[in-house]
Amino acid sequence: MGSGILFSYPQLATLAGLQGVIVYAIASACPLLIFAALAPIIRRKCPEGFVLTEWTRQRYGIVTALYLGALTLLTLFLYMVAELSAIGQVIEALTGLDGLPVVIVECVVTTVYTSLGGFKISFITDNIQGAMICCLIIIATITIGAKTEIKPDLIADSGLLNASLVGWQLIYILPVAILTNDFFLANYWLRAFASKTDKDLWVGVSAAMIVILIVLTLVGCTGLIAVWSGAFSPDGDGSVAFFLLLEQLPNWVVGIVIVMSVCLSTAAFDSLQSAMVSSASNDIFRNRLNIWWIRGAVVLVIFPVVVLALKAPSILQIYLISDLLSAATIPVLMLGLSERFYWWRGFEVLVGGLGGILTVFIFGTIYYGDAQLGGELILLEQGLYTGDWGAFGAFVAAPVGGLLWGFGALAVRLLVQYTQAKLRGTRFDAFDHPTILRPEDSDALASTNEEVTTTKIPGKFF
Repeated sequence: MGSGILFSYPQLATLAGLQGVIVYAIASACPLLIFAALAPIIRRKCPEGFVLTEWTRQRYGIVTALYLGALTLLTLFLYMVAELSAIGQVIEALTGLDGLPVVIVECVVTTVYTSLGGFKISFITDNIQGAMICCLIIIATITIGAKTEIKPDLIADSGLLNASLVGWQLIYILPVAILTNDFFLANYWLRAFASKTDKDLWVGVSAAMIVILIVLTLVGCTGLIAVWSGAFSPDGDGSVAFFLLLEQLPNWVVGIVIVMSVCLSTAAFDSLQSAMVSSASNDIFRNRLNIWWIRGAVVLVIFPVVVLALKAPSILQIYLISDLLSAATIPVLMLGLSERFYWWRGFEVLVGGLGGILTVFIFGTIYYGDAQLGGELILLEQGLYTGDWGAFGAFVAAPVGGLLWGFGALAVRLLVQYTQAKLRGTRFDAFDHPTILRPEDSDALASTNEEVTTTKIPGKFF
């Protein structure tokens, strides 16, 4: 969790009320359990893997692995933009100063210590981040409770305790968006595969889920309190609700929030940097390129990240663009985890993922009656809170369209392969079941250094 949570969660609270806060917190925390459920399965299927793309390469072939690697890097890029944009806005909102110097210093500092310490240093900063979050929540909860005056008449007038259309829509949108997007975050997979045993993974993930659920609920509630105390006007920009609430608190509290926000942002940004280095090195270059060249490339990437961060209109919109990409790709990708879909190949994943995005455009064009608005729906330029069914339809069209395009691609592939078999006089073997020798226990794999012999299927694209 980075400083972006101080914008997106209070903003949603001012728009979707208590219902939105609860849904957003649950939808953000519970998807972490998917790593505890799937990491052992993937580790059994791909013992030498440490990120999702390693299994993808083994299961679907190099083309699909490069496709997923590119989407992973794009997701990390967008998250880096969101994080730097958030900390820049925090500094500007709380101090009135230009946030660019802080952004530059953060980039330099994280680049230096992640280059020297690698991913291990990221684990250390994660622990510091956890302590900082606990301190921030305790201090903010006590001071807001003691210093903020809630006006009862504003509670009734705000309507934030009532259910709303967008609140009901979020019950579907957010779980789909966040669950699928978590698959693209290599820093999550690196931590999941680093667990010694499956039991340790379940314990760690469960504890993290509970902490995150509590933290995000409390952060989201600051948006409600800002409205009910009169610090925020419902007609304003909800992303600054938390900071408007802080203006009513003593200066020392604001100072502590600034320091802790920078620490949160730094810890989140170094994880993204480390994940980008690992993903680029393993997924794209197969660890054949010197790691310092990769680190140098990531440093170059930070320059456009900073430029975009200064111009980013909405932290939440950046997250949603990434969510839509993942919602189109992950369902068709995960079919390959089931033995029943042994005939599912990389061609279907690639066509399905791209087709899901195309389906969003088609839906938007039909729904709005305008091709330009259909294109803007892919970028969710109107956000989630337009009062219509556009965003909801986009998150339905992406996964459903992806699956439909995937099965359409399957039909085309089978037809081509069947025709080729007939013309060549060979056997049609597209539905032949592969033989796999599975490791017996993923816990044993994680806790032993002995070499495991497996019979793997070469990943097939077509």
